[in-house]
Amino acid sequence: MKLDFGDALNLALREEMRRDPRVYCIGEDIVLGLPFGVTKGLIDEFGPDRVLNAPISEAAIVGSAFGAAVTGLVPVVDMHFADFVTCAMDEVANQIAKSRYMFGGQLDCPLTLRMPYGIGKSGGGHHSNSVEAWFVNLPGLKVAIPSTPADARGLLKTAIRDPDPVLVFEHRALYRVVGDVPEAEVLVPLGAADVKRPGRDVTVIATARMVHESLEAARRLAEEGVEVEVVDPRSLVPLDRETLAASVRRTHRVVVAEEGVMRGSAGAWLAWVVMEDSFDELDAPIARVAAPNVPIPFSPPLESFVMPAADDVIAAVRHVLK
Repeated sequence: MKLDFGDALNLALREEMRRDPRVYCIGEDIVLGLPFGVTKGLIDEFGPDRVLNAPISEAAIVGSAFGAAVTGLVPVVDMHFADFVTCAMDEVANQIAKSRYMFGGQLDCPLTLRMPYGIGKSGGGHHSNSVEAWFVNLPGLKVAIPSTPADARGLLKTAIRDPDPVLVFEHRALYRVVGDVPEAEVLVPLGAADVKRPGRDVTVIATARMVHESLEAARRLAEEGVEVEVVDPRSLVPLDRETLAASVRRTHRVVVAEEGVMRGSAGAWLAWVVMEDSFDELDAPIARVAAPNVPIPFSPPLESFVMPAADDVIAAVRHVLK
C-alpha cells in the first residue's frame, strides 16, 4: 500500500496501541494531531486516557513518561520539535539514559521519544536543528532515523517494543513523502542498515532527508557513468557497521551525507567508524556533506544556502573520484 511518512507513523502507533494496552501517547496538542498530523484521530479510537495532551513543560512530559515507563507502562512522547528536548535534558541524560545501568540491569524503561526535526520549513533557529549527535553520545539510549514510510513504520514499532529508551528522529520535510508500505506487519530491527541503491564506484552513507538527496545525486551521476551506492544506516545506535564495511569493500570510496552541522555531528561519528573498520579498503580520503557550523536561519534564501542538497553530494562524489 502507498502511505506518506506521517501516515505510516500514525499506522504504527495505532497498531502498537491496539496490540498492547500499556502503550499511550503524550505531548503538546497531540489530541488535535498537531504539529504534523502524526497523532490525528488517535483520540477517537483510544480515548483521553491513552492520548494525553500535556502542558507546555517538556521536563514534566518526559519526567512523567520516565516514571510511567519504569512502573509498567509504555509511553510514546511527542517532543513537538526535537529542539525542545533541551528543556528536558536532565530527564533524558541523567535519568532515562542511565536507568538500565544504575539499577544493575534490572529496570526496564520502554520509553520512545518521537523527535521531529530538520531544515527546510523556515522554522528558524529554535525549530530546525539536527540534534541526533547529542544522543549518540549518551550511553543507554538507542537512536533511530528513518528515511522512508516503510522504515518509519517499522522502526517506530520496534522502538515501542524495545525494553530500553529509543529516540526516533523524524525529518519534517519527509512527512508528506509517499512510499510503499507492506500490508503485513513488518518490524525494522535497530542496527540493520539498508542499501537503498547499489553501486560500484562510491559509497554514500546518508541519513533521513539526505538519503533522498543522495538518491537524486546518484541518479544524475549515473548519466555520467558513475555508479553510486547509497546506504541508509536507519539507526545510529546500534549501528550496523558490517553493512557499511561491506559497501566500502565494493567501492573503496566514501561520502558521508547528513544535515547536521559539520563539527561534532553524527556524520563525523560515521566517518570515524569507516576509518576504524575499513581504512585499508579506502582509495581516497572520506568526504563529508553537512551544514556549516551556524544556527539555522529563518530567512528562506539563507536557510537554502546552509541546507545540504544533491548538488553538494555530487561535488563530494567527484572529489573522492579524483
